[in-house]
Amino acid sequence: MRSLLTAAAISLAFTLFLTPVFLRLFRKWGWGQVIRTPEAIENPSHETKRGTPSMGGTIFIAGSLVGYGIGTFTGGSYPTASGLLVLWLMVGFGAVGFIDDYMKVRSQRSGGLSGWRKIVGQLLVVLPFGIVALTTTNGYGKAPASEFISLFRDIPALWLFALGPIVGWLLYLAWLSLIGVASSNAVNLTDGLDGLAAGAGVFVIGAYSLISFWQFKQSCVAAALESSVQDGCYDVANPFDLAVVSASFVGALIGFLWWNAPKAKVFMGDVGSMAIGGVIAAMAILTRAELLLPLLAGVFVIAPGSVIVQLTYFKLTRGKRLFLQSPFHHHLEMRGWPEATIVVRMWIISGLLAVSAVGLFYVEWLTRS
Repeated sequence: MRSLLTAAAISLAFTLFLTPVFLRLFRKWGWGQVIRTPEAIENPSHETKRGTPSMGGTIFIAGSLVGYGIGTFTGGSYPTASGLLVLWLMVGFGAVGFIDDYMKVRSQRSGGLSGWRKIVGQLLVVLPFGIVALTTTNGYGKAPASEFISLFRDIPALWLFALGPIVGWLLYLAWLSLIGVASSNAVNLTDGLDGLAAGAGVFVIGAYSLISFWQFKQSCVAAALESSVQDGCYDVANPFDLAVVSASFVGALIGFLWWNAPKAKVFMGDVGSMAIGGVIAAMAILTRAELLLPLLAGVFVIAPGSVIVQLTYFKLTRGKRLFLQSPFHHHLEMRGWPEATIVVRMWIISGLLAVSAVGLFYVEWLTRS
């Protein structure tokens, strides 16, 4: 428990108190927000955001690494494959976003990496993650990832390797790639208003921290060591370390949110939104609760969902629009909603969905106990 609390406290203090130092460096380096011209015309209020320091995701990525490292070692525990895999997806996806942001800042245009290049970069990160997650085991022979598709735990009927090892590996890597790419890009699309993605990320990743800590308390390994029978135990590798790494990320996000909430002093950029998506994807996979992700992170489904609906409606009606602008939060802006109102209400929705998902997770455990 000391590791978890220390990790969260250190990462929170890092981003809360050191963000102004980073902002001075960002201004010196010219890391300012680039606003698309069409966006400025359709949403004039966004024009005032031009030049605000961006790429702030590097701050909470650094804060998470520092918090996790200090919390782990001072708490008497040690890094595990599961915790390091979460950091890999966080840093890897963040690096793809950093390249995209840097290209925009350097050219002072909104065009960074193309969509397909982003996806290729994300695949180069998630594929090694998947291989290591299934081939590395802890001292009890448990791999961080699973060969099964999972909801609250592994679903025996959904064994990805049922058709053999080659097809199984292809299906497994495709499944993890879908989760990783979808999560990262969903958060990226949601990050359009001050504090929206950061605040929602606190609820989502905080919920995964609770889930992983509960899995640690109800671990099958602990039950076996105590020679006790526990029907509702969880066969998850390194759940406590997952709780620590996710708690450190939540702490870093909360500290960053102090500076990112409306009116933002700094934007997270693609480096931040993609890093959040990476942590969400990693936690969903390693806690073996992938199918719970659409509910738990439901607020991040709204933005990409509205874009898909808008494009489909546009094509079917030959040029008509269902929303004034997509993603959906920009539609609300065009309807005259104040930015702070949209953000706070999205936070409320995110909190309700996260609580609902954790509640269902707990109810499932009660039915097995």
